Amino acid sequence: MRRHLKKYLPDHESIRQNPWLRPFASSLLHPRLWHLNRHSAAGAVAAGLFCGLIPGPLQMIGAAVCALIFRVNLPLALLMTLYTNPFTIVPLYLVAYQLGRLVLGDSGHFVAPPEFSATAFVGWTEAMQAWMLGAAKPLGLGLLALAAGLAVVGYFATKAAWRLYLIAAWRRRKGSRKTRAG
Repeated sequence: MRRHLKKYLPDHESIRQNPWLRPFASSLLHPRLWHLNRHSAAGAVAAGLFCGLIPGPLQMIGAAVCALIFRVNLPLALLMTLYTNPFTIVPLYLVAYQLGRLVLGDSGHFVAPPEFSATAFVGWTEAMQAWMLGAAKPLGLGLLALAAGLAVVGYFATKAAWRLYLIAAWRRRKGSRKTRAG
């Protein structure tokens, strides 16, 4: 598994030679950020899944900071943020909004945004601000809950998948030893 992942991850030298990353090379070249084992992979998956729901273009920065703080595999943490993209972000945010409403105990129905009116633009902007503020609390809480849930599931799923892979590899080696001995 490690062999397959390492094919797609950048190496130390590409970081060392990148002019934008050179000032951070001492932190970014810490060996634990590049070592790939089941603990660093599981932590990186959790960090990437959690930070993937950060609004805007800050997901990878958040994942990099988490990788630096928790000393987990940096490239894998960055890669895992890519589950949010233009195709998945709207459904994920809708799920987060509904989850936030559930956590808050809000049983009301969804309130549609105000219809755009060019003639009453000032009134529309005020109505839009009120609508956005009303949606912000359940959305924010839902994003935190969804991100935490994805991180926990990703962490344990990665540990379990790695363990299953190791058990299968151990059994293959054990079987090949028997055929050579017999």
